[in-house]
Amino acid sequence: MTRTISFHESLLDTHLVVDARTPLEFEEDHIPGAINVPLLTDEERVEIGTLYKQTGPLEARRRGLELTAHRFPAMVEKIAAAAAGRPILVYCWRGGLRSKTITAILDLTGFDAVQLVGGYKAFRAMVTEYFESFHPPAPLVVLHGMTGVGKTTFLLQLAEAGHSVIDLEGLACHRGSAFGSLGLSQNLSQKRFETLLWDAFRKLPTDRPILLEGESKRIGRINLPGNLYDVMRESVKVWCNASVETRVERLIGEYGLPEYRQGMSEALERIRKKLGGEKFEEISGYLERWELDPFMEGLIRNYYDKLYYKTREWTEDAIVSLEDFTAGRRELEEFLDARQWRLVN
Repeated sequence: MTRTISFHESLLDTHLVVDARTPLEFEEDHIPGAINVPLLTDEERVEIGTLYKQTGPLEARRRGLELTAHRFPAMVEKIAAAAAGRPILVYCWRGGLRSKTITAILDLTGFDAVQLVGGYKAFRAMVTEYFESFHPPAPLVVLHGMTGVGKTTFLLQLAEAGHSVIDLEGLACHRGSAFGSLGLSQNLSQKRFETLLWDAFRKLPTDRPILLEGESKRIGRINLPGNLYDVMRESVKVWCNASVETRVERLIGEYGLPEYRQGMSEALERIRKKLGGEKFEEISGYLERWELDPFMEGLIRNYYDKLYYKTREWTEDAIVSLEDFTAGRRELEEFLDARQWRLVN
């Protein structure tokens, strides 16, 4: 009889996780660390599903065996190589025949394999519930500031130094601004973002604050899940600032690449109404002539600084200058030390 087990995050650290679903299902989202060993192709899954509805489960199962039996040796070999002696956790959509079949074959060939109860559907319900009533594993410290001050760069440097950081924009593959898609491809699903975010939170230690960047409810086309946005609004807030000259320099460093030129023009067109006709023509002219200093300064003064935080209803708990990232880190650590928080061991 096939052995089964309910999901617990500790399984991800002890087992090889095998996703028996189709490549398209796997691409949309999957349990962290899983490898895809599909029992059926995407086309075969449609065929079996149609047969099941039209003629019943017996014919569908027989056809499934015809399609897949010859693949079993190669599947076992692939899983065994990836497992490297570890126990194996197999799942499909909802803990049905696909994962049961692969688990049974592994068991028959002498491997320590278990089937996930409820499959991906049970895992997905757990992730959804986690964010619906989100309680961070440690206090959140949210960095706010105008576009171009370097919040993301600052966060990544803090992460490299061993601090607990969640890079929301990195996970969402979007910088969160009107020009935030340049050089990036936000082709992940909402489900995939939530799984990656859940996995990032679960891996963080609980004895130090978690640093992350203040965002709106949407990053590109991805939404912050559950009540995460509300929790961030109620968390400790640090305002980061830098001079306009520094912000211009940093924006040019991030966006001022010739291959981004067409994308910048398209993004500028999308905010034409917010700029107004006269300002749009002026700033568009700078871009057309590739005069990036006045172009970026024009965006800062006439778009970003007028739009972002325009209706800020909160007062920051600390102000940190990011003119120099090293000095900014010292300021931040002094503030956190004063609150008797530890950033690193």
